[in-house]
Amino acid sequence: MPVTQSLALTLPELILSLGSLVLLMVAAFAGDKATKAISWGAVALFAAAALALLGPAGHGGSAFDGLYQADSFSSFAKLLIYIAAAITLIVAPNFFERNGNVRAEYPILILLSGVGMGMMVSATDLLTLYVGLELQSLAAYVLASFMRRDTRSAEAGLKYFVLGALASGILLYGISLLYGFTGTTAFEGVAAAFGDGLGMGEMFGLVFVLAGLAFKISAVPFHMWTPDVYEGAPTPVTAFFATAPKVAAMALLTRVTIEAMGGATDAWRQIVIFAALASTILGGVAAIGQTNIKRLLAYSSINNVGFVLFGLAAGTQDGVAAVMTYLAVYVAMTVGSFLCVLQMRDESGQPVETIASLSGLSRTRPALAAAFAIFMFSLAGIPPLFGFWPKFLVFDALVGVGMWPLAMIGIATSVIGAFYYLKIVKTIYFDDPAPAFAPAESKLEGGLIALSALFVSPLGYLAIPALGAASMAAARALF
Repeated sequence: MPVTQSLALTLPELILSLGSLVLLMVAAFAGDKATKAISWGAVALFAAAALALLGPAGHGGSAFDGLYQADSFSSFAKLLIYIAAAITLIVAPNFFERNGNVRAEYPILILLSGVGMGMMVSATDLLTLYVGLELQSLAAYVLASFMRRDTRSAEAGLKYFVLGALASGILLYGISLLYGFTGTTAFEGVAAAFGDGLGMGEMFGLVFVLAGLAFKISAVPFHMWTPDVYEGAPTPVTAFFATAPKVAAMALLTRVTIEAMGGATDAWRQIVIFAALASTILGGVAAIGQTNIKRLLAYSSINNVGFVLFGLAAGTQDGVAAVMTYLAVYVAMTVGSFLCVLQMRDESGQPVETIASLSGLSRTRPALAAAFAIFMFSLAGIPPLFGFWPKFLVFDALVGVGMWPLAMIGIATSVIGAFYYLKIVKTIYFDDPAPAFAPAESKLEGGLIALSALFVSPLGYLAIPALGAASMAAARALF
């Protein structure tokens, strides 16, 4: 394939890469006073990258001799990534201005992370996988410690860096084992080798690769970094971590298991089932005693990853389609939840993160209280809210392959998670009022909260035909 054709297939990454370099030069000469303009420029670049998916970059096939794949699966994941990243860019300047930490580098780091995430979801070779993952991670380490004078932020960045380096080492060791025992780094070659039988060396490689990727999606038992990093990082950064990189890592894990390890489904399915059960149980139980809303949402993220893994455990087209639908609804629920957290400010404008501060919110900020309740009920999967639908799909995929005992356990564990979501709603509506939050400053943030709430409300069911068709098209691309 000519290089020009390969470049056309990677157009979204080219737009983000070149655009980030241009904005970096603007930041170098204009300084931090241009942060808002650079942020909106970065949002425009994400929009341009999303539009590029309508061309060959959305369904053009293989590029660079099989290192990169442009198909419906990668397009679906990239669209979710770009939307989540753009929203976290829009709400960040106001947050950093209030805290005196405005830096022009923030949107550029998000853009470079977006390039890495795009490579992750399109990777069809273990080397492309690793390069994309590291590009995303290097930007994320800086973002976690972005508020340098805040000890919690610095601690979050250090923890994320140390544990991320460990996970990268584990992943790289697994890749080297797979290369050593299969003789190739291409997903197709690995799949062919696995089809001939799974040797001991290949089994160890499979386990190490899945362990490294489990860290990136914060699945139990590789979840230990998540609550501390989510609590310590600035709230817009936490919203970013909980959405875009999570989608990228989950899509990458799905492509690796289905395309590269399809011949060893029975082997990786056991690992995925264990991680799914452990994540749903720990994510539900550990959240009950939390007093910080960001830590609670971190455990909520772990809990939701468990449910996504149930869909992957099915190993079928319906299972993968359920995974993609779940990720789409999860992004809306999580973005909306963190936008509500951004509204939690005291009279001086400083962030307030305790769950107790939400007491009686329904009497002081009824609209914000209603949005919070919608997101919490939807995260719990309580019908008729739209968060129920993806949970139904993943359990239906399990039943479709005869794994109904696992589906029953998953339904039981979802009840645990519902407890702490309902506890927040109870605090908002039935507890004595706490000191009122500062009034809303940004109509744009309010509009984004309203849009997210409408999507996860019963009105979201109107999107099922389009969302279901797109999810199934994405799933077919892997089979």
